[in-house]
Amino acid sequence: MDPKKLEAPTCQSCGIPLGRKEDQGTNADGTKNREYCIFCFQKGNFTEPDLTMDQMISKVAGVLAGVENMSEEKAKIVADSIIPPLKRWHE
Repeated sequence: MDPKKLEAPTCQSCGIPLGRKEDQGTNADGTKNREYCIFCFQKGNFTEPDLTMDQMISKVAGVLAGVENMSEEKAKIVADSIIPPLKRWHE
């Protein structure tokens, strides 16, 4: 079995897992959005529409450094590998 098929989908803006419905953002009609998380997307719009990819990388690196207990340098490297390929940054 392919382990990648077992992984939960991730937010196409910040990269957090979307395995739980409560983590999913919402569309304009109130339905759950399967591509973006509640922190990035609510009521059919990005919560921070003017956020740049570099700002998101910094934001995610800060969260990773705190939550995952990794150095800021390593967190920046990880965030820099996660964020650029995501859908939001190619629209």
